[in-house]
Amino acid sequence: MIIDTKYFGTIDIGEEKIIHFDNGLLGFEEYKDYTILYDIDEEEKPLFSWLQSVDEKGLAFPVVNPLDVDENYNPTVDDEILNSLGDINEENMIVLLLATIPKDVKEASVNMRAPLVINSDNRKGMQIIVENKEYEIKHKIIK
Repeated sequence: MIIDTKYFGTIDIGEEKIIHFDNGLLGFEEYKDYTILYDIDEEEKPLFSWLQSVDEKGLAFPVVNPLDVDENYNPTVDDEILNSLGDINEENMIVLLLATIPKDVKEASVNMRAPLVINSDNRKGMQIIVENKEYEIKHKIIK
């Protein structure tokens, strides 16, 4: 599948790289299909990847592995909420945080209260609101 992207130009991805969010993302409910892109030219694993809509070129969100921001990140979620993702376990569960990167990079933050949870086996994802009150919506990456 050929998709046009804002940051990576035109790329060809296989259907197995598409992640479907039944309910879309908060504020972007009409867009359901995404892929994860990253800069393969980096020598080290990059902190940021991009959750790119396959339908809308300009819709791309920087995402971060939560453990790269807080090694103790352990959100509390009602198991029933995750049922729509199918059989999910530690081996097939991917958790990502949406990031905001303003002009002043020192102000970059992640939303620890509303992570993305993805079942890598069936490529279904959802954005959830965690029960942990200590997690901030704008958790600064650089202290």
